Amino acid sequence: MDIVDTAVSAGNFTTLVAAVKAADLVETLKGAGPFTVFAPTDAAFEALPAGTIDDLLKPENKAKLASILTYHVVAGKVMSTDLSDGMTPDTVNGETITIKTEGGVTINGTTVSTADIEADNGVIHVVDAVLMPKG
Repeated sequence: MDIVDTAVSAGNFTTLVAAVKAADLVETLKGAGPFTVFAPTDAAFEALPAGTIDDLLKPENKAKLASILTYHVVAGKVMSTDLSDGMTPDTVNGETITIKTEGGVTINGTTVSTADIEADNGVIHVVDAVLMPKG
């Protein structure tokens, strides 16, 4: 199963999958990759301010949504054992994220709750909040 199918089958990424569809990123994330996806759970999306998800899913906000989603993706298959404290890899949207490994893995201060969910075209690491790009 590819990254999208893996996320669908997990059952706790329905908002993420809906957002990926709304941003027309399904085919990309079903592509050869490999990709590393820091995947926010439904609970992470629910923690956003009221109305944020509905607003982002509107067709006129497709570019902003795509930017947020691609900020959760790094090219290549990066397993948890490949991570080191202070890493700043480039995301697919062009901005960097900061990885810390002291006392548990965090991405921009967001906890990785489950790591290394392998898919045919990459790996998913579950994060407990939605990462927001600066730009």
